[in-house]
Amino acid sequence: MTKKATIIIPNYNGLKFMEPCLESLKAQTCQDFDLLVVDNGSTDGSAAWLKEQQIPSVFLEENTGFSGAVNVGIRVSKTPYVILLNNDTQAEPEYVAELLKAIQASPRIFSVSPKMIQMYHRNLMDDGGDMYSIMGWGYQRGVGQEISRYNRPCHIFSACAGAAIYRREIFEEIGYFDELHFAYLEDIDVGYRAKIRGYYNRYCPSAVVYHVGSGTSGSKYNDFKVRLAARNSIYLNYKNMPALQLFVNSLPLALGVLGKYCFFKKRGFEKAYLEGIREGIRTARKARKVPYRKEDFQNYLAIEWELIYGAALYIYEFSRRQIRKKMLSVPK
Repeated sequence: MTKKATIIIPNYNGLKFMEPCLESLKAQTCQDFDLLVVDNGSTDGSAAWLKEQQIPSVFLEENTGFSGAVNVGIRVSKTPYVILLNNDTQAEPEYVAELLKAIQASPRIFSVSPKMIQMYHRNLMDDGGDMYSIMGWGYQRGVGQEISRYNRPCHIFSACAGAAIYRREIFEEIGYFDELHFAYLEDIDVGYRAKIRGYYNRYCPSAVVYHVGSGTSGSKYNDFKVRLAARNSIYLNYKNMPALQLFVNSLPLALGVLGKYCFFKKRGFEKAYLEGIREGIRTARKARKVPYRKEDFQNYLAIEWELIYGAALYIYEFSRRQIRKKMLSVPK
């Protein structure tokens, strides 16, 4: 009997995370899912361990990035829904049941993002769905905020692919994760493409996952991560914005690049950031641009409004984080 969902776990040298992640899946109240690990050419003994534990797996010869790994898993799956789950997560028992309930609420829902909480600071959010702004900044909604502030379901720009559920058949319409991205912003890109075609993405706070964060890349910021994210931000805008929208948004996008440059300069990553921007501009034409259709015009208008809202929300949440930091730093 076909299950409702396939949980796909991309793994690259994440052996130390695998056991607690899989144990949390064994404890799910809803077991209506298949499990599939896609190992991305790991060298830490992951492949041997997965074989020893007899966990359904696909073993790739080399690291194809997040996009390449999950695309393999999605294509292998036969279920109506797929759940993409990072290996550095642990799910609450109702996680799968709540995601399935949320995505089945409407056939227009492409993806649902759970409440992702910081593994080692369980009073703080890690991700309440991904947002995108008119400055070209993608960000985690709610990151660093109190979890009590994110208890309501809502629309989001895109789901965070670290723990989200997707309606599999829509990938056939809009395309799979862009393997040109390799990693970073690929989830916002696929959510963006779905929105252009009139689908939407939701946040489900009753589905809870604890997330270590940067379990594969190793740190919040490093040259590799900064360069790829910068490059992919160019791809993201080039692919999804028609020429007129790119022109209208050119000033805020340029200011966004300047702002990011200043941010990374303070942290010593300005060279990697500029390399990524240059590479993105140089290779953008390799990216598959979303064909413009007149029937999607209203969707583009709605997206433009969301980009403006995304900028306002970013400023608000950033301000709250700064205030919280100052309050915590004041001696009692």
